[in-house]
Amino acid sequence: MLHPTFEALDTSSLLESWGASPSFASVAAQAIIIAIVIAVAWIASFVVRRVIVRTLHRLALGSKVTWDNRIVERRVLVHLARVVPGVIFYVTAPLLGAGVPWLITAVHRAAAAWIILTVALTLDAALNAFHDIYHEHHEFARQRPIKGLLQLAKVLLFAVAAVLAITTLLDQSPIGILSGLGAMSAVLLLIFRDSILGFVSGIQLSANNMVQIGDWIEMPKYEADGDVIDITLQTIKVQNWDKTITTIPIYALVSDSFRNWRGMTESGGRRIKRAINIDMRSVKFLDDDMFERFRRFSRIRDYLDERKADIERYNIEHNIDLSDSVSGRRMTNLGTFRAYITAYLRNHPQIRQDMTFLVRQLPPGPTGIPIEIFVFSADQRWPAYEGIQADIFDHLLGVIPEFDLRVYQEPCGSDLARIAEAIERTSHTSWS
Repeated sequence: MLHPTFEALDTSSLLESWGASPSFASVAAQAIIIAIVIAVAWIASFVVRRVIVRTLHRLALGSKVTWDNRIVERRVLVHLARVVPGVIFYVTAPLLGAGVPWLITAVHRAAAAWIILTVALTLDAALNAFHDIYHEHHEFARQRPIKGLLQLAKVLLFAVAAVLAITTLLDQSPIGILSGLGAMSAVLLLIFRDSILGFVSGIQLSANNMVQIGDWIEMPKYEADGDVIDITLQTIKVQNWDKTITTIPIYALVSDSFRNWRGMTESGGRRIKRAINIDMRSVKFLDDDMFERFRRFSRIRDYLDERKADIERYNIEHNIDLSDSVSGRRMTNLGTFRAYITAYLRNHPQIRQDMTFLVRQLPPGPTGIPIEIFVFSADQRWPAYEGIQADIFDHLLGVIPEFDLRVYQEPCGSDLARIAEAIERTSHTSWS
């Protein structure tokens, strides 16, 4: 006898009337019912995925808004459509296991577990779509990345789904499994150590706005020097200038030091800090010939006239003999050269005049007297910045001889070879 609920489907009696034995008719009837349920589940799934879902996708892609496009791209509805077979098997479990209670229970549990896992996958796809929608607001998303938070939400989602699926299959209370997991807390902390540290560090990075996607950071400990391209729950990816990618644990950015160049980008200028070493033996006072020669340089003509008048006034007020080069005040070619650098940079169109501007003389050393330039370029782009810097020092190195100065340079191989040749010629001459 069939299950009372389905006496109307007396397929077994029909088969017996056709001459089949009672045992064969019972098995065959049950097989037919299972085949019909599977066919109904497949047809329903096909109709939902190929007709309803595709129709909704076309409507979404044809709309003016863009957020529904992200839902289509992440296949949220496709994952949701996979719930349909599970629902059908859950509802038709009495048919599939007619007369066998344990089979009905098994089908119920398996179908429920399938529905739970499918819903979890759907929510995972929905979180991905939400991240894509959030990322479309480029500036805000760059400042407040949420990929790490979404990854943590996914971990919790699949953990809950796994617990619910297992407890459903085993017909156990989730509280029992969770209490058992509590006893394994030490092991779980060890397994999820990086995730926990990454989550806490991600909150600190986001709250303090320490790093954003697109920032140029330097972290020598990990040989990272480039742009941040991705921030996840556990790692941060940096694309170095040689196009290699360095992956850094995200908690390292909180525990270790790193340099973020975002401040330079936001300031509107990029620092130029470089020195030219002057040979100290070439520094001297200006005489009248040098003064007149330097007055030909239009950039420092007014400076020379004002400086000369100021020095003459000082010497006269203090009754200093102008022939005394020690007691009186006099101009030097090095000081005049510094004035020229200042005037040259003040009129340079690519130098920020509203930011730190220094042309200073550093303490003399074994390599001469460093004249350091500390200014900011108006163009922050790397190629343009390097071009501006190179053009400035090309010009200064070219005009240094005009001030009767020499650039200090350590002897190279050719210098030593010329010295050896000169010594050799001198020795031959003395012997002859």
